[in-house]
Amino acid sequence: MSEDQHIDSIRPEEQEEASFRLDRKTVAAILDAVEENDAALLTELMEPLHAADIADLLEQLGTSERSQLVQLYDREFDGEILSELDEGIREDVIAVLRPDVLADAVREMDSDDVVDLVEDLDSPQQAAILGALEVADRVAVEQALTYPEQSAGRLMQREVVTAPEHWTVGDAIDFLRNAQELPDQFYHVTLVDPRMHPVGNVTLGKLMSSRRTVPLKDIVEDTFQLIKVLEDEGDVAYAFNQYHLISAPVVDENGRLVGVITIDDAMAVLDEEHEEDILRLAGVSDESSLSDTILEAAKGRALWLFVNLLTAILASLVIDLFAETINQMVALAVLMPIVASMGGNAGTQTMTVTVRALATRDLTAQNALRVVWREVSVGAVNGVLFGLIMALVTGFWFGVPMLAVVISVAMLLTQVSAAVGGIAIPMALDRLKIDPALASGPFVTTVTDVVGFFAFLGLAASVLL
Repeated sequence: MSEDQHIDSIRPEEQEEASFRLDRKTVAAILDAVEENDAALLTELMEPLHAADIADLLEQLGTSERSQLVQLYDREFDGEILSELDEGIREDVIAVLRPDVLADAVREMDSDDVVDLVEDLDSPQQAAILGALEVADRVAVEQALTYPEQSAGRLMQREVVTAPEHWTVGDAIDFLRNAQELPDQFYHVTLVDPRMHPVGNVTLGKLMSSRRTVPLKDIVEDTFQLIKVLEDEGDVAYAFNQYHLISAPVVDENGRLVGVITIDDAMAVLDEEHEEDILRLAGVSDESSLSDTILEAAKGRALWLFVNLLTAILASLVIDLFAETINQMVALAVLMPIVASMGGNAGTQTMTVTVRALATRDLTAQNALRVVWREVSVGAVNGVLFGLIMALVTGFWFGVPMLAVVISVAMLLTQVSAAVGGIAIPMALDRLKIDPALASGPFVTTVTDVVGFFAFLGLAASVLL
């Protein structure tokens, strides 16, 4: 069978695995080469891999295997691999690399990637990396580190392609062809006035498709956004997503150009924020990763487990108030978990939608009342629907008509309270400048449990006994 026929015979899902992820055969062969201390074979196996795949491989290995691999492969190790590595193991890899290899790898990186690399390292490792840079690059990185964390100044790269606003297309093309150094990747030529104030962006596509005599200012992009150097990186990512930006110039307090942010960096921030939201909704530290030690992982989860314990005790106290009622009618103990579970799920659904809407700024003061009304209405509709279902189930199960009425009303009240808590609590926390993704879960669960148990058991005590 020819190679082309073999490729055609592979199922689509197998082709996808072969194209976009590390396959088991390659990983096994790499580990065998490491075990046999065969640097030549390891280099041959690693050469076709993308830097992101190599980073993934390193993250999947244990400490000992990872150190062996890095030591064998260090001559080929480049800066792109370092920038792709998870922060949790980056320090370990840097500690294993020889100083000259690390220096070569760092020199290949753009200034924004170097800043991202050094900002989380210990002082000795920071000094080692900064010492490997050229003077101009080191000054740029050190200046970037003076900006607040999670600001545009930390996110931007200093390498910007600029052109005077009076140039023509021909002037710009000649300049680019004769330039000694250009960024590895750039999407725009930024037009500046004599005081280095950005006045517009010209895409490379427009530049190459226009006649040489056309003034650059005649082909600038319609959408042009300036980013302030102290702007929060979350706001930067929002601007890129909202206005479909590819790159945007960064300006200082005087409006002078100091750098540029590109879409890959902005989307990386967006991905990080999504990941943080998911982890925080589950009560897990936003710095958690699979490379954490057992103690680090336990510590990162313990706080919110403790908060959940306190809220569970509160819900149990409500149950204890109706201990006699439960003793007189065992069916109540059987049905309680259903009410609590349905309320908890409904609250989590509403809370997740609300937290996401707050993060994307779809939920604002202007539409808050309309959204609250919608969620309460959804809760009421589901409360009626599932209340009727549970009334029928309870009627057939226990043969007590009034118990069926009690659980249906309790289900309605619980669903409505879950909707109110699921949207009101995240909004209140956001107004208080507390991250709703981190703090909403335990409070919403408490509301649904307390209201659910109190409504169900209180109604049962009043109506049935």
